[in-house]
Amino acid sequence: MSDTFETEKAQTSQWFETLRDQIVTAFVGMENADHDGPTSHLPAGQFERTQTRRSAGDGSDAGGGLMSVMRGGRVFEKVGVNTSTVFGELGEAAQKSMAARGVPGMSQDPRFWASGISLVAHMQNPHAPAVHMNTRMFWTPHAWWFGGGSDLNPCIEYDEDTAHFHATQKEHLDKHDTDLYPKLKEWADEYFFIPHRGRARGVGGIFMDDRCTGDWAADFALTQDIGRAFLPAYMPLIEARHKQTWTDADKDTQLIHRGLYAEYNLVYDRGTKFGLTTGHDANAVLMSLPPMAKWT
Repeated sequence: MSDTFETEKAQTSQWFETLRDQIVTAFVGMENADHDGPTSHLPAGQFERTQTRRSAGDGSDAGGGLMSVMRGGRVFEKVGVNTSTVFGELGEAAQKSMAARGVPGMSQDPRFWASGISLVAHMQNPHAPAVHMNTRMFWTPHAWWFGGGSDLNPCIEYDEDTAHFHATQKEHLDKHDTDLYPKLKEWADEYFFIPHRGRARGVGGIFMDDRCTGDWAADFALTQDIGRAFLPAYMPLIEARHKQTWTDADKDTQLIHRGLYAEYNLVYDRGTKFGLTTGHDANAVLMSLPPMAKWT
């Protein structure tokens, strides 16, 4: 394996793009198939795709990605499925952050490379849960690691939906190590907790960060299976819920819960902070925010 990881980087970024295309195709298919739901009178949602570019301090190319966003669909009120591959040199604050996480030598050689997929879906129907999924790889000359996961964010909770979401993730993780699911579930419970509200932002899922066992192929395979778990974990829930009728009170509950989601993403989310501090397209970074929210 080369010091620059060029082959591994290419395989990783290609996988994230492949996963993006699979998810986009599935979501468009659901939009087109909804002919009798509460919002079936709306035009079937389609994704708008926008190339994003990132420039280094001297104006040179520093990577970018593709922002795929659907707004105002029959099933999805707003969903974004973004991929990016960025590179360059970390600023002083980011170098210190890396050093605090145990990455050596960043002040001597601050180069980095990062690629990932980020997805957030906000639904028309308050009974259909919102969801987040993100997986990524980060490389420096001194270390590499994978991170990410997925978590379910219903405003109206159904125990059977939560059980299915978690069981599907466990099934995909158990093939790697049966100790992984409980570890990554606990990590998600801790990571997606909102201290100033004293509660979780949803019903959890799985999450990992700084995943580097020394076996790149094994860690990449695990990251792929986290991505592969997403559609079978989530799509049956949307198929079951998106045609249910709802009340004004249900919609109010949804909008208040979205406020909670927005608070987390703006105050605590590490990916949001990294994207904004490294100069990535702000619209792509903040794609996760809901189209409408409410605070009491």
